[in-house]
Amino acid sequence: MIEMKKNTVLSGVQPSGDLHIGNYLGAIKNFVDMQNDYNCFFCIVDLHAITVKQDPKILKTNTLEVAATYIASGIDPKTSTIFNQSSVSAHAELAWIINCVTRMGWLNRMTQFKDKAGADKENASSGLFTYPNLMAADILIYKATHVPVGNDQKQHLELTRDIAQKFNRDFKCENFFPIPEPIIDKNISRIMSLKDGSQKMSKSDLSEYSRINLLDESDIIIKKIRKAKTADTLMPEKIKDILKLNEINNLLNIYSGFTGIEKQMLVEKYKGQNFSNFKSDLSDILVEQIKPITSEIKKLMQNKDYLLEILQDGQNKANEVAQKTLNDVYDLVGFIRNET
Repeated sequence: MIEMKKNTVLSGVQPSGDLHIGNYLGAIKNFVDMQNDYNCFFCIVDLHAITVKQDPKILKTNTLEVAATYIASGIDPKTSTIFNQSSVSAHAELAWIINCVTRMGWLNRMTQFKDKAGADKENASSGLFTYPNLMAADILIYKATHVPVGNDQKQHLELTRDIAQKFNRDFKCENFFPIPEPIIDKNISRIMSLKDGSQKMSKSDLSEYSRINLLDESDIIIKKIRKAKTADTLMPEKIKDILKLNEINNLLNIYSGFTGIEKQMLVEKYKGQNFSNFKSDLSDILVEQIKPITSEIKKLMQNKDYLLEILQDGQNKANEVAQKTLNDVYDLVGFIRNET
């Protein structure tokens, strides 16, 4: 029996491969900070991953790599529950029930589907369209009270809150599903491309110089920061001027994210200077903090049996909670469920 703390957190990372510092600062680093204060379920969302075509062998490797990254970054599998989403069937089972609760009009308002499907939405998978329902199931199956979210997931969490309220109302079970609250760390800024500060840092960008991967060696990190776009100007003296320069603002966000130093203090330190010293210092910080994580990920990936044990243990812990919720949901909905 796992000890349940007062509040529960659920979050996850897609096993898309080549995790970068945007994934780390935007999600994983935050997971590490909250694991002692919440009962945490951190999953690897492989069911979400297959909303677009995947190579099965690469998907398995990427799943293990995310598990390794969690652990290498400081998530303790003895404190937090680490598992891959598809190993707990209750996620998919609850998602079907949520499909039947959610209104089409709600899903039609989800902007992320429009962004990802683009002009060719008729050829997008139905899974991509109902992705927010599976995300709601991920959260509600553990009766999560809190969910860390970035700007791109706020709308989906709002939908989850609507679904929870509608289920409780439809099946006359007030407070059965808690209404999950967002955890929004105001100190975490969205990390953008090193080549174009108006675009999110992404593994899909054709240029390797647009991002810093957690598996990049030190010399590669230094080279990428040196080549990162800035501006034909000296470091501005005021934050309001920084905000007009996307690439400079992004580098300051990265610096602040890894050190905890407020941007205003960084501007005071480097104002009026060219960017060579700033980039050199930023490179040193990134190398210092990323190198231990990189080394530990590579070490863990050499011991896949250990990673599989962690995922199996996480699956068992997650199932213990998820199956209880699912049994209660089935009873509320009116399904006959013979216990064996």
